[in-house]
Amino acid sequence: MKPLHGPNSGGNGLSAAENGAARTSDRTAAHIGFAVDVVGSGPRVVLVHGSVMNARATWRQQLPLADSFTLVLPNRSGYPPNPPLEYIDFYEQAAEIAGLLDDGSHLVGFSYGGVVALLAAAERAESLRSLTLVEPPALGLARGRAEADSLVLDLAKLVWTGPEEPRAFLLEFMNLFGAKMPLPATLSPKLEQGVRALMVERPPWDARFRLDELARAPFPKLVVSGAHSRALDAACDVLEERLDAERAVIPAGSHNIPQTGGPFNEILRPFLLRAEDRAAQPIAASEMKPLVKCEGARG
Repeated sequence: MKPLHGPNSGGNGLSAAENGAARTSDRTAAHIGFAVDVVGSGPRVVLVHGSVMNARATWRQQLPLADSFTLVLPNRSGYPPNPPLEYIDFYEQAAEIAGLLDDGSHLVGFSYGGVVALLAAAERAESLRSLTLVEPPALGLARGRAEADSLVLDLAKLVWTGPEEPRAFLLEFMNLFGAKMPLPATLSPKLEQGVRALMVERPPWDARFRLDELARAPFPKLVVSGAHSRALDAACDVLEERLDAERAVIPAGSHNIPQTGGPFNEILRPFLLRAEDRAAQPIAASEMKPLVKCEGARG
């Protein structure tokens, strides 16, 4: 995979096979200040990673989609190989991601990257071909739901009074958020930078979204959840309803839905292809065949 370099980016560290199909985007190379990897060919899909892990770590299981799509993998500012930041704001990062959205782009956002993607989509709605949101912690949308309010309170306590040591902070965060991954006794420099980025991110429940505007936009929307967190399910419920979105549930057992690989790709690929077909032969939104919702998705 050939990286698209901002002024502070580094090498991509991927295998020779993964590097084989790369190309770069002339549109962004001249002015962005963060590292972006581009791989594959075909319709453009911009994938925005969440907290802790950067683009390459988050989306590695989605690289097989490069046989049909151009995958654009921005590493959000503050995450390696970019330099660290003292503060990360989702509105600023949404503007950065909006700059990557060429006409006809598909936009996919996971976790905190889903919050960023929702904001970026409103800035470039006329350019989008589809929007996919994977468990964004847009907990402000579910305000008044006990499970969402409880998680906001617990996360706020962690941010303000939690451990200052990155590994201890990450363990508490993973426990609250339903994320699972093995942690070494000593964090690698990249992982430590990712945790420190998490520690300075603006709380996602502060975000305000233009949902009515996005609901009116003609491109299809997909909301994906994992049936492991009542709070995240509640936020996804609101997004499904307010955006008139398709809904898929992948019982991954944790928040790390993209890392399921095949199960997630088997939802995402057909959705993207249907959106491409829709763009080629416009049809009414009501005629698009919805995804089958898994039993037990709610509750």
